[in-house]
Amino acid sequence: MASHHFDHIDRSGSVTGPPSGSDYALDRGFRGIAWASAALILALVAYIIVEIGGKALPAITEYGFGFLTSTTWNVQAGQFGILPEIWGTLYSSLLALILGGVFGITIAIFLTQDFLPSRLAVVFRTIIELLAAIPSVVFGLWGIYVLIPLLRPAANWLHEEFGVVPFFGTSLSGPGLAPAALVLAIMILPTVASISVDALRQIPYKVKEAAYGMGTTRWEAILKVMLPTAGSGILAALVLGFGRALGETMALAMLIGNSNQISLSLFAPANTLAALLASNFPEAGEIEVQALMYAALALLAITLVVNVAGLAAMKFATRKFEAER
Repeated sequence: MASHHFDHIDRSGSVTGPPSGSDYALDRGFRGIAWASAALILALVAYIIVEIGGKALPAITEYGFGFLTSTTWNVQAGQFGILPEIWGTLYSSLLALILGGVFGITIAIFLTQDFLPSRLAVVFRTIIELLAAIPSVVFGLWGIYVLIPLLRPAANWLHEEFGVVPFFGTSLSGPGLAPAALVLAIMILPTVASISVDALRQIPYKVKEAAYGMGTTRWEAILKVMLPTAGSGILAALVLGFGRALGETMALAMLIGNSNQISLSLFAPANTLAALLASNFPEAGEIEVQALMYAALALLAITLVVNVAGLAAMKFATRKFEAER
């Protein structure tokens, strides 16, 4: 009896043995909850698509794919097109991703690769994460009263000296793409930095030690070993940051200028799908609401495509890295 008893006790004193019936029941219950939660999320997404699609169906029937390629939004004439808004959404989000991605990954490197004392790194990480708690409208007000006046002299000088370059083809008279993209970059910075920090912290310290043992310098170890190893996590951070930028509304509505035009100039006013929805819905009539629902469906499709493409790129990068390793 004694030997049988001690068979179920390991050296640390904890009881071991085959799972009991209650353990199996808990496991099945947890699996059921997980599957139900996943199914609920899919059902919720499907419900949102069906509801928006149903309200947008008259506009889809009326305007077809021409709605996505037209540049006119004229309520009185009953003409609706969102190509400038699609351009502005993708252009501003891509600029914000470049700026926020570079600075976010750089911050993650400095917070995880022993450039700062551990206590100071925690303080900086907390400050960066607090940026995510600032309301969008506050960013918009800061952009209007601080950022635009700060950018205007440099923007106008660039226009005067290098106006032949399409990116500087207009002056910055007020709201425009550059201040909107800069504020958007600041807004996605906490997302990119936090997830990148977690990805870099999950790398075993032995990986860095092995890199140093091969004779690499500090920056060679970071750029050629640490970043590729954390590549899937960093890519996930960029995908989530880009998704956040695509759907941002209030700050963009305040800063981008709400102009229905397509331009490469960083200082020209533009518009985004989210800003179009926020600006036009309060006073929209029935026909315009149908067109706005069509625009909302287009924004949802763009966001889903971006996330699916990001997941596919993450899987490809992970498989490639594992194959090379």
